[in-house]
Amino acid sequence: MNKIFLLFITISIFSFSPLSAAVYKGQKIFVKKCVDCHQAGQAFISKKKIRDWKNLMKKKGEPLADIHLKSDKAEKSWKYFNSKKYNKESKDLKQFLVEYAKDSGNVPACD
Repeated sequence: MNKIFLLFITISIFSFSPLSAAVYKGQKIFVKKCVDCHQAGQAFISKKKIRDWKNLMKKKGEPLADIHLKSDKAEKSWKYFNSKKYNKESKDLKQFLVEYAKDSGNVPACD
C-alpha cells in the first residue's frame, strides 16, 4: 500500500512540473520579446480572457503573429514573428498568457 501511494505521489509531482516550467519560460519570453512594446506588462496580459489568449495562440500563435505582422507599429517585432524561434516558443508563451489572463485569478511575480 505504501509503495503504491509513494508511486502515485511521485507521478503526480512529475506530471505537474512541466506546466510550471512552461509558464516560467513563457514569462521569460514575454519579458525579453514583448515588454519593449507592451510596457504595461501585467495590465496588457490581463486585458484578455483565457479564451481570447487561446484563440490568439492557435496553430503555434499564427493569429498573434498575423496581428503583429499587419501592424506598422510592430515593425520591430516582424523578424521575431517570422522566425522558427517564435514557432518553437509559442507553446510556452501561450502557457504564460493563459495562466495570467484576466479571468484566471493569477498575478505573475515581478521577476
